[in-house]
Amino acid sequence: MNAQTCIFDLDGVLVDSGVWHRAAWAALLDELGAEPPRPDYWRLTIGRPSEEAIPLLLGRAVPDGEAYRLARRKRDLYVGLSRQGLRAVPGAPTFVAELARRGVPRAVGTSASGWDVDNILAGLGLLRHFAVVVTADDVSFGKPDPEVYVLAARRLHADPAGCVVFEDSVVGIHAALAAGMRVIGVATAYDDVELLAAGAERVVNDFEGLAWDSIASP
Repeated sequence: MNAQTCIFDLDGVLVDSGVWHRAAWAALLDELGAEPPRPDYWRLTIGRPSEEAIPLLLGRAVPDGEAYRLARRKRDLYVGLSRQGLRAVPGAPTFVAELARRGVPRAVGTSASGWDVDNILAGLGLLRHFAVVVTADDVSFGKPDPEVYVLAARRLHADPAGCVVFEDSVVGIHAALAAGMRVIGVATAYDDVELLAAGAERVVNDFEGLAWDSIASP
């Protein structure tokens, strides 16, 4: 089925925010006196709500209240660090604006909080292009559960089979596939081999020169 609707993850897809997220996680672990579980520990967090990433980083079950408190602390650290500047993934603003010009329905489906999403999209000049934004505040289960993408399609009144999702994470790809959607990987956190193995139909490094017509047909 040809794609008629486009859904974007946020971090690593529309905004190149990985450096500040990694720094915030490192600062949180340092505050807790916790050793990272592995050298590339930050990859455990990609695409997941912070509350769900924290037990993976600490290597233990974490009560909901503690997980929420630590997630808020990580967010505060990230907000402080990101004041040094966020930037869009190359070509993303142009690509989104072209979709808007052509009337292609668009949504954001992300594991970030609503407050973070609104501020980031506004800062990049993209908020006006998304009437539908689904965040961690809107769902009960984070990626790889498909809820965020199912809800985005429902709010767009779109058939999931006609949606194409841009994702930079393995768990995000799994979520989009479970929702019955096509997925294009964005290689800002994982490499081509990992994204294709997860189920992406193709991988792009960014949105520079990308045309809707080139991806609308499977």
